[in-house]
Formats: sequence, structure tokens, C-alpha cells
Amino acid sequence: MTTLNFNDTKTAFAHKSNNSLIRDYQIFRLINQSWLVKFGTNTASKLMNLGIKTPIAIGMRPTIYATFCGGDTLEDATKKINNLYEFGVQAILDYGVEGKEEEEDFNRTENAIKQAILFAKNYDAVGIVCSKFTGLIPFSILEKMHANEPLSSEENFILEKSKKRIYGIAQLAFDNDVSLFVDAEESWIQQPLDDLTFDLMATFNKQKPIIYNTVQLYRKDRLEFFKTTAEKAKNAGFIYAAKLVRGAYMEKEEVRARKLNYENPIQTSKENTDKDYNLALKFAIENIEHIAICVATHNEESTLLATQLMQTNQLKSNHPHIHFSQLYGMSDNITFNLAKSGYNSSKYMPYGPVKDVIPYLIRRAQENTSVSGQMGRELKLLKDEVRRRKLFVL
Repeated sequence: MTTLNFNDTKTAFAHKSNNSLIRDYQIFRLINQSWLVKFGTNTASKLMNLGIKTPIAIGMRPTIYATFCGGDTLEDATKKINNLYEFGVQAILDYGVEGKEEEEDFNRTENAIKQAILFAKNYDAVGIVCSKFTGLIPFSILEKMHANEPLSSEENFILEKSKKRIYGIAQLAFDNDVSLFVDAEESWIQQPLDDLTFDLMATFNKQKPIIYNTVQLYRKDRLEFFKTTAEKAKNAGFIYAAKLVRGAYMEKEEVRARKLNYENPIQTSKENTDKDYNLALKFAIENIEHIAICVATHNEESTLLATQLMQTNQLKSNHPHIHFSQLYGMSDNITFNLAKSGYNSSKYMPYGPVKDVIPYLIRRAQENTSVSGQMGRELKLLKDEVRRRKLFVL
């Protein structure tokens, strides 16, 4: 039985030069100060709302952007992608522009996703492309659909055009044997996206997992949703594929539930989230013939559990239905030690013009500081490697 050592910093950071390691160490020292992150993200958000992007972009490009993003374009990201692949880690490409409402923006996002799929076609270092459907369908339409409100004739026209756009992307992914991850969204627009993704799977996942939904286990209802939907897919004769995450919109969900006076859909404790996440892993791995998963987590316990469940069920470490992934710039101790042990391992790599990726970076900083102990853990590992290499830092 393979034993994973997530404290092995030599393996975790072998891909980083001394300069990159020192830069990231200094950045995580700053991110570890929650008050500083709160002040910085609030200031950046206010400036963004005023349309002032350039000063933020100038400050972020050599620091947070360099640590957490691939580059402005796919070509810019190639060096980082190749660097990962030297150590057995693939890249999941994510065009990091989101939350758009104009046709011109939708077209730009569609073209970027298609470009990423074609880029991945003959490139072993990339096997998955991520898509955010709120970059392809107006949020307002999804909100009305989730609430079962009737759409106007103009909205129906836009919806059908958006679906055509999305089916075109999915077809391209299928034709080029590239998996397509669909990001999860806020609970009040998720249902129409679940339905759309399920329909895509029914078309393209008959032989192998191409389309993946994202299941946020910090929601109280998602474990049951995952089990029920997977069984429904099995009965319909196709593979249900899901990226399993804990969740990304905790504060927004709580604020909206309180404002509109309905029950908060988020779990009442982290322990309940962890429990449901691990139960989802167990269910998936015990039914792996008709389910495919991406274990997308920075949680070492859940990652270790997944590998133990694989061994218990006598599954190969590189089973095609089980994939592990962490964010680029985070949890290298998990990603690279998994890859060294032969598991399908990848980094979720956002890319795009720095001005457009700022909302992603702001959310990333806010999310990471809200996870108890995560920044401290990252900082300790970086510090251990700095010491191991006998580097001098201020």
C-alpha cells in the first residue's frame, strides 16, 4: 500500500526556482494576515466598482497574479504548463473572465474556451478545460429559470442562443477528447445549470467522462443530489462525472438567506461539510464504473481518504475515472506528492488579462483566508522548504 507524505516539501516545491519560492513565501506571509487581506480586497473591490483597474493590475501582476495565474494568454501560460508536466502534473485551463452580461463578452468567452480545447487537443500536459457558464448565459436569465419564472420572448431567444453556444463547446470537447469541467454557481441559479449539464452528459458521456458538473458539498442538499443524479445517469446509460468541491460562495449565501428570510443552504458546521464530502468520495469510488470524479480539494484528510478507498477497492492509482486537482499556487504538497505516487494529478490554472482576472484573485484571497489554518499551513510548508534549501529571506 502506497504511503503518501504530504510534508515532503522537496517533492512539493521541486518545480519552483529559488526566486519563485522566495516570492511565494513573501506573498503567503502577507496573505496570512487576515486584516490585511480584508483591507486590500475591500479597497480593490471599491476601485473596481469605480472602473479603476490599472493601479490594481500593476500591483497584482508581479505578485498575486504571478503566483496564482498562468498568464495573459495560453501562449504566456505554456512555460508554467510545461514546468508542471515535467513533474507529472497536468494543467486544467480556466479562462478566468466571469460574470459577463453582454453578447460581445459571451462571444469572447466562447472563443477563449474553444481555443483552450484546441490547444489541449494534442498537448498531453493539458487534458481538461474549465468553463463557467455565467460567462456564456446572462445571470439574470438563470435566476429567473431557477425561480421558475417565465422568460420574455427576448430572454428565450438569448437562452436558446446561449444553449447553442454551450452545445457547440461541448461538441468540440467531445470531438477532440478533452474533458470539460462546468463550474458551480450560487444556489439561486444552480438548478438550470445542473439540468443543462446533465443533458450534456447524456449526449457526450456515453463511453467516457467528457462533461463534468461541479458539486459543492458545503450545501446541505448536495450529497443526496449527487447520489440521486448519479443513479439517474446510470439508469439512462451514461457516466455521471463530477468535480467534488467544498464550496465557494459561503458569505454570499448567508447574506442572501438572511436578507430574504429563508433557510441558509450552507452546512451548519465545517464538520458536516467534511462528512458529506467524504461520504461523496466513498459513494463515487464504490460505484466508479458508472461515475467519474475529480477530487478537487486542498484538504489533506479527504485526499488521503480517496487514495485509501482506491486501494481498498483495488483500483489503480491512475484509474481514468479518478482525478485529483488543486489550485495553481496552492497545496503543492498534495499535488506533486500525488503525482510522484502515480495518481492522476493536476493544477487548476486560471489565465487571462490581469485586469479581467482581478475578481477571481479577490475571491481567491477572501476564500483562502476564510478557511481556518489553510494560509498558515501553506506558509509553514514554504518556510520549511526555504530552510531546507538554506535560502536567506527577510
